[in-house]
Amino acid sequence: MTPERLGLLWGVTVFAGASARLLAALSGLPGVVLLLLAGLLIGRSGLGLVEPLDLGQGLETVVGLLVSLVLFDGGLNLRLPGDTIKATVLRISLIRLLLSLAAGLLAAHWLAGLGWSVAAVYSAIVLATGPTVVTPLVQQIRLAPPLGDVLEAEGLVLEPVGAVLALLLLELLLGDLHGWRGLAIGLLSRLGGGVLIGLACGWLLSEALRRLKPDPSVGLRLQLTLGVLFLMFGACEWLLPESGLPASVAAGVVVGRRPSTDAAQLDELIRELARLAITMLFPLLAADVSWAELSPLGWGGISCVLVLMVFVRPVAVSVATIGLPLDWRQRLFLGWLAPRGIVTAAVASLFAIRLEQAGVLGAGRLQGLVFLTILMTVGLQGLTAQPLAHWLGLIAADEGDDAPGAEEAPDGSATALDPLPVVADSSQ
Repeated sequence: MTPERLGLLWGVTVFAGASARLLAALSGLPGVVLLLLAGLLIGRSGLGLVEPLDLGQGLETVVGLLVSLVLFDGGLNLRLPGDTIKATVLRISLIRLLLSLAAGLLAAHWLAGLGWSVAAVYSAIVLATGPTVVTPLVQQIRLAPPLGDVLEAEGLVLEPVGAVLALLLLELLLGDLHGWRGLAIGLLSRLGGGVLIGLACGWLLSEALRRLKPDPSVGLRLQLTLGVLFLMFGACEWLLPESGLPASVAAGVVVGRRPSTDAAQLDELIRELARLAITMLFPLLAADVSWAELSPLGWGGISCVLVLMVFVRPVAVSVATIGLPLDWRQRLFLGWLAPRGIVTAAVASLFAIRLEQAGVLGAGRLQGLVFLTILMTVGLQGLTAQPLAHWLGLIAADEGDDAPGAEEAPDGSATALDPLPVVADSSQ
């Protein structure tokens, strides 16, 4: 590919993403839906201006580095106040890991027509919700804490797990991995190794940031952070493929939880870079999807996604929250909002390429079904999240107002009906 053509590819991609962002800001529609539609327009399904495969091996590298930035930003802003919220996130993650994997496998095979092995890869890829989609939705609808914290943390926990598990299932399918014992050992080693490397790099980065002067060195802080993050991610992928994802989350958590690092100075810059990464990645990855991959799925593919949305997710949340102080309104909202995000799209695109190169049948259907899942979950849930939150009374109160769901106590003070605290500030 000529340098001129490569420059045009990136120019069209970034312009399409920025235009989608502008349209979202003017219309109030979910930005991720418009980013995906922009990618379909400029890619194989539309004008054919962008062909991601033209990037060759560089596609995987670019996608990996930008995804690590997005996950680091999520870890940097992760807040889990109180044991109840931590228990909620842990239980939802564990139950969904088991129930959603099995249900996704059956639905993809019986309804969407994927082979058992490819269906297993699909189930792992779409396991996690996307914090890159959840966070803008939470901020847009002004969802009262702690539901936003729970939704974001769930995605940050499960996205690396789903990506690593999907990679191992892919290697099992391609014959690079042998037996379920090897799969279990690979899962633990890559997740555990990634977390340990991330914790160590996060501590080293936080120590370096602590020694810099706060105000004059914001640019240097950003450069140092990106240097450590990208080096860590590259080393992790070289040593243990896909371990860079949990490492990025772990490093962000360490830096964000050490107040001496003045992480707040980095927060806005990192967040803007993460938004830029999403603006570039979603159109680029969506451009790789063709109608020829979506249309054969038909009603079977739509039924598969609907089963995951309206049955599997609510059941998993209901089982996971038994005995926890959550009322029916909070359970209902947690059971509905589960959009898939950028990591899901990135993993699907890269895995489809590997399957096609190996000559495995169903690679195109796998990628089409994953993007259909993203489009349906982000579209339907993104458009209905705010009306549902209003109806359930889960919108954060304005300054000076009582929290939603509060009533007057006999002495005139407000008492919260919700077992989990609801506060006015919806910032993450």
